Amino acid sequence: MKKHLGYFSLPVAVAIGATLAASSAFAQTVDTARIEAAGQNDWLTYHGSYKSHHYSPLAQINTSNVGNLGVAWMHIPGRSTRGVQSMPLVADGVLYYTGSYSRTFALNGATGELIWHYFPELDEALVKRQTHSPYNRGVALGEGKVYVGTVDGRLIALDAKTGRVAWDTKLIDSQKLTVGFTGAPLYAKGLVIIGAQGGEWPGRGPIFAIDAATGKKKWEFLTVAGTEEAMKTWGGDSWRTGGGGGWMPGTYDSETNTILWGTANPAPLYDWSGADYKTQGARPGDNLYTSSVIGLDIDTGKLKFYHQELPHDAWDFDSSVGEFVMLERDGQKLIVHPNKGGFIFVYDRNLAVKNVWRLVQNINFVKDIDPKTGALIGRRDFTAGKVTDPPLCPFIGGGISWNAGSYSPKTGLYYKIGQEWCMTLDVQKTTPVTTPQAQLNIGADFKMAPPPGGEIYGHLDARDPVTGVKKWEVRYPEPPLGSVLATAGNLVFVPDSRGVIHAYDAETGTELWNHNNGTGHQGGIVSYSVGGKQYIAVTAGFGGMLADEYGPNFGGIYKSMPRDDGMLVVFSLK
Repeated sequence: MKKHLGYFSLPVAVAIGATLAASSAFAQTVDTARIEAAGQNDWLTYHGSYKSHHYSPLAQINTSNVGNLGVAWMHIPGRSTRGVQSMPLVADGVLYYTGSYSRTFALNGATGELIWHYFPELDEALVKRQTHSPYNRGVALGEGKVYVGTVDGRLIALDAKTGRVAWDTKLIDSQKLTVGFTGAPLYAKGLVIIGAQGGEWPGRGPIFAIDAATGKKKWEFLTVAGTEEAMKTWGGDSWRTGGGGGWMPGTYDSETNTILWGTANPAPLYDWSGADYKTQGARPGDNLYTSSVIGLDIDTGKLKFYHQELPHDAWDFDSSVGEFVMLERDGQKLIVHPNKGGFIFVYDRNLAVKNVWRLVQNINFVKDIDPKTGALIGRRDFTAGKVTDPPLCPFIGGGISWNAGSYSPKTGLYYKIGQEWCMTLDVQKTTPVTTPQAQLNIGADFKMAPPPGGEIYGHLDARDPVTGVKKWEVRYPEPPLGSVLATAGNLVFVPDSRGVIHAYDAETGTELWNHNNGTGHQGGIVSYSVGGKQYIAVTAGFGGMLADEYGPNFGGIYKSMPRDDGMLVVFSLK
């Protein structure tokens, strides 16, 4: 492994000293109580706080002055194969973020000066065999450490002050299973929680809890047939190769002492059982706990409650989207969770369904979902062969993608990107391959297609998070893939796929400012404050499983957009 504290020529060493002093860096420990409190100057966990609002209470940058926003500083992580997908975190003026290959950086949040960097040595031969690689979606902070997963199956803890390795724990036999970790970890109650890739791969999709201090594994939950009840929902031996996983970070509910997590789809993605999916096909049954939201006791990893959003998911519209937006309405404590299929589920704190509403228009894998029970109505299950008329909607990229929306307690609105696109399919019978290494198991060839009678587009919606009532909408010619940020300055920031970051009035949707970063966005955006000054930080850099479809399907700017470039861009008032 390689780690550097910067360069110790005198001028730069002074600069680093100034960096540490200016940021009062590392003065406070990040712990569960501090993340729960969500101080306005920091961004301490993937979604800002355990409430998953992905919202900043800072208001120095607001609707009256956002036109004066300009670039404060930039940072280039290098070796940005398939772009940059990370969500930056900020504590006490220090910004932490990752690039591809889990390159990890600590920077002065006010100036961008490097404090330290860490480049893990990875199994490069393995990385080349992987499909969902080598991107990384961020870190977790806690107990004076920075935690980062790797695509070769390790979770690494770094000293937050120096970048030195505190521990390095191997969790997955990635040489055999060909998967690792691309999602950010979650810190809570002395543990670091991280979920494995899976879905398309013939494994059982584990979620791990690791002791934050020592690196020792505390518990492991298998999202495929992880309980006796779940085992009965997999016909034959299909549970052995069922896919699953939990590749995006969930959250922690301290009131119920529960980890909430969304799980990935079963493998193969596309089944050929037709309507007889309970008894026929590649994986007969409901396939618990894939495409589900689950609640795990944080101390033991035992399953407390769950809801399977898509029983026997035959379309790859999983539940891995990591948002569990916690809010109160009419005395009820609720959780809002988006599903890749384009629906928004509203639960109580025990994951009992309270409502389900549509974010996108073009959905035909089901006719509907019962808003009272969450039951699927009018499933569309396929047999082997072509699916063209009508095409399957939405596209495999989802009506909702994995990046985060934002809930503003100030406006009471939920800001979320919807994607209107479809696909043709040729469903094929496959056999899982597990030796000598696991192989991808899709079960179909597919191609992006426009919705019947319409065009492909994306949209930012401002909606009531519980009822789904829409207040306003902004449309884009191609679906944006980056996260959304709402602030107390009554602003909503959207980094789009063409490379433009937009700022809208949170009440009306009126565009007030934009800036072209020169390459597409598909990662995180946060806001923080250092020395009384507010900043907006966004990652830029395009590529990956979904972004790679933009050039062939949309042409134009995407044909020349690099797939191996990226940066962090930070804005402040001029």
